[in-house]
Amino acid sequence: IHYDRIGGRDAADRVNADFPDVIEIWNNVFIQFNREVDGSLRELPNQHVDTGMGFERLTSILQNVDSNYDTDVFLPLFAKIQELTGAPAYSGKIGAEDAAQNYRDMGYRVVADHIRTLCFAISDGAHPSNDGRGYVLRRVLRRAVRYGRQNLGAQLGFFAKLVPTVVELMGGFYPDLVTKQVEVTRVILEEEESFSATIDKGIKLFNDLAAKALASSTPTVFSGDDAHKLFTSNGFPVDLTQLMAEEKGLVLDVKRFEEKMAEEKLLSQEDYKRKKAGGSGGKNMAMEAEQTSHLLKTLHVKPTDDAAKFEWDLALTDCRLEAIYLGRGETPDGIGFVDTVTPDSETGELVVGLILNKSSYYAESGGQIYDVGTIVVSGHTVSITSVQSYGGFVLHVGTLNFNPSSSTGKLSVGDVGTCHVDYTRRTSIASNHTMTHVLNHGLRKYCISSKNPQIDQKGSYNDDSKLRFDFSYNGPIPPQSLSDVEQYCNTSISAKLAVECKVEKLEDAQQLSTVRAVFGETYPDPVRVVSIANTSISDMLQAPESKEWMEYSVEFCGGTHLSNTSDAQALVIVSEEGIAKGIRRITGITRQAAVDATNRGETLTLLVADAKQLTGAALEAEVKRLGAEVTVAIISTVTKTKLKTQLQSYSKTILAWKKEQAAQRVKSILATATAPTEEVNVVCRYDFGTDGKTAKTVMTQYQKQFQKPLLMISADETANRFLVFCVTPKGCAKEQKVNCKAWAAAATEGTNGKGGGKADTAQFTVEGLEKLDGVLEKARAF
Repeated sequence: IHYDRIGGRDAADRVNADFPDVIEIWNNVFIQFNREVDGSLRELPNQHVDTGMGFERLTSILQNVDSNYDTDVFLPLFAKIQELTGAPAYSGKIGAEDAAQNYRDMGYRVVADHIRTLCFAISDGAHPSNDGRGYVLRRVLRRAVRYGRQNLGAQLGFFAKLVPTVVELMGGFYPDLVTKQVEVTRVILEEEESFSATIDKGIKLFNDLAAKALASSTPTVFSGDDAHKLFTSNGFPVDLTQLMAEEKGLVLDVKRFEEKMAEEKLLSQEDYKRKKAGGSGGKNMAMEAEQTSHLLKTLHVKPTDDAAKFEWDLALTDCRLEAIYLGRGETPDGIGFVDTVTPDSETGELVVGLILNKSSYYAESGGQIYDVGTIVVSGHTVSITSVQSYGGFVLHVGTLNFNPSSSTGKLSVGDVGTCHVDYTRRTSIASNHTMTHVLNHGLRKYCISSKNPQIDQKGSYNDDSKLRFDFSYNGPIPPQSLSDVEQYCNTSISAKLAVECKVEKLEDAQQLSTVRAVFGETYPDPVRVVSIANTSISDMLQAPESKEWMEYSVEFCGGTHLSNTSDAQALVIVSEEGIAKGIRRITGITRQAAVDATNRGETLTLLVADAKQLTGAALEAEVKRLGAEVTVAIISTVTKTKLKTQLQSYSKTILAWKKEQAAQRVKSILATATAPTEEVNVVCRYDFGTDGKTAKTVMTQYQKQFQKPLLMISADETANRFLVFCVTPKGCAKEQKVNCKAWAAAATEGTNGKGGGKADTAQFTVEGLEKLDGVLEKARAF
C-alpha cells in the first residue's frame, strides 16, 4: 500500500520508482511457495500473509514532513550528533547533492539509525561478536563508527555518547533501555575502541596490498581475494576498501570478492548440513519444508510420538515404520521418500532415514546432542548415527545392515521394529547436561558483582564427552570465583540432590523466584521444569516467590537428565575463555573423566611441590618437564593456573643459579684467554657453545681488564657449529691494535661463516666443526 504525499492525481506510475513523494507505508507478502534451485515452485506446508506497517513512514505523513528522517524520531539524534562532531547541520540531501558534501547527510542517517538498533539489541541481551546475530551487530556498529569518522569528522568515543539521547527518546516506552543504559554504553564504547584499532591495522594492510597491486602485471586492479582477506581477517569494510582503492587509481574486483563471499557462505551451509545429517555417506539427509509438507499432505504421516525419550533402559517395541528417507535429490521427484529399500549389491549396507510412529530416541535440540543406538526392523538392523527433528518428525539417520537370514530381504513402510538406545552414552550426556544446570546456578551464586550485576546464558552444548556453557560476563572470571563455582558443583554432587523433571503451566512456572530462562527462547505451555533441589517443584509452587528457592537450580528444559547429582561423580572445569565481547565460555567434564582429571591434578600438584627440593640443572630440567606436562594435562583449569604460577616462582631460583653459573663460566673463559703467552695477539679455544650473550660478556670484561687483542673460538658439538669472536681492548698500545672485523673475516674466509662487527669487536658463526682447525690456523697467521 503506497501513499502519495501530493495527492489529487494518478500516481500509479511513480510506485516503486524511487520518487520520495510516493512511499510504501504498508506491506503484504503472500507466502505460498518455495522456489527450488531449478526454478520450479513447490507449495509450502503452511501458507500465510506476512503484513506490516512502517511506523516511521506513518509518522512522517502525520507530521507532514518529507521523510522519516525529518520527524521528531530522528531530529533530536541529529542535533546530538552535530553537537558531538561539530559537523554542519543535517540538510536532508541525497544522491549527487550529498556526494558533493562527502555524503555528510548519509553519515547522519546511518549513525542515527544504527545507534537505535544497537541500543535495543544490546539491552535485549545480544552482544557484538564474530558469529550469528552478534556478527550482524558488530558490522552495524562498525559501519556507524566508520561513517562518523569519515563523513562527519567524529572523534573516538562519539558513538557511545549517543546512548543517553536514545534512552531519553524511547526509554519511557522501553524500560529496559533505562535499566541497561550503563551496560549498553560500555559495550558500544569497547567495540568502538576495538574497531578503531582494527581500522588502523586494516589501513596498514590495505596499503601493503595496494602497493603489491600497483607493482603487479595488472596495476589498475585491486584483487577481490585481497579485499576478502581484509574483510574476513580484519573486519575491514569492503566499501571502504573500494573507496581507498579508487583513491590510489585502482578498481576493486567486486565480482571476485562476491565470489569469495559466496564460497564462504556455501561452505558454512554445507558444514551445517553435514552436522545435521550425521553419518549420511555424503548424502543430504536434512529435511526442509518440502519434505515435511510431503509427509503431512501426501503420505499422511503424523508427527512422531517421542514421549519415550525421557524413559531409561527401555527397548521400545511396536514402532511402526511410517516413512523411509533416502535424502534430498535421491529419488526421481527429488523429495527423497521411498516405500521400500533393498540391500546395496556390493556392501549390503545403505544410509537411510527412518520416521517411526513413536521413538525413544532424543533428537538434537536445546544444546544437547542426539542419542545413538540401533533400530531393529523385520530382522534388519539400522545403526543410528544422528537423530534430528523437523516439524515434529523425528528422523533417525543411520546405516541399514541387511540380515540375509531374515524372512524378508527388504525394508518397507509398515514394518514394525524396536528402538534400542545406547543408554550408557546417554548417561554421560545426561550427566553433562544436569551439571550444566548446576554450573549455571553456581555462576549466579558466586560471580555476580557490581561490574557483572547479571549473568545470562548465551548458549550451551552437551555431548557424551563434555559440557560447554556460554554466558554474559565482562572479563575473565577471577580465579577464586572460578574455584568457588567448581567447588560448589562438586558439593552439589556430594549432597546427592534429587533431579526432578515435571511439566507445569508456563504462567505458574515463571513465577518461581529462582527460575533461569534463556534469552530469546520461546517456551511451550505447559513447560517442562527441571529442578535440582531437596524440595519438590510442587512445594516450590506453593510459595513461588520465596527467596529460599534461590539456593536451588530451576530451569525450563526439554533435555534428558540424571535422577540424582551423585551419579555425576565429579565435575572439573577444564577451561574458561572469552569467545566474544562480554561472552565467556566454560568447558567441563563429569563422571570418570572428571575423577581421572582430579587424580591427575593431585599427582601433578605433589610433583610440582616436590620439585622445590631440587637445585641447579636438576631443578631446571624438572621445571621444564613439568611445565610441558601441566600445559597439555586435562585437569582443572583452577589447578592448572596454580601449578603454572608455582612453577613460575621456581624460575627465580633457576635464574639466580644461571647467573652464578654464567659468572663462573666467564671467569673461567677469561682465565683461559689471559693465560701467559708469548703471542702478541691471543688466539685460543674454550667450548661453551654458541651463546652470543656469554661471548659479549667476555668481550666486555676483557676489554676493561686486559691489553692484548683476543680471538676466541667456542664449539657446540651437538649443533655442529662454532662461534668466532674477537676483541681489541681500549687500553691496547697503538701498534698492537687489530681491526677485529678484518681479523674475524680473514679467519673464517671460505667457511661461509655469518656475522660481522666493528674495529674493536666482531663475531661470526660457522657451520661444521671440521672447519674449526683451519680457522684457528688462519687466526694465528693474521
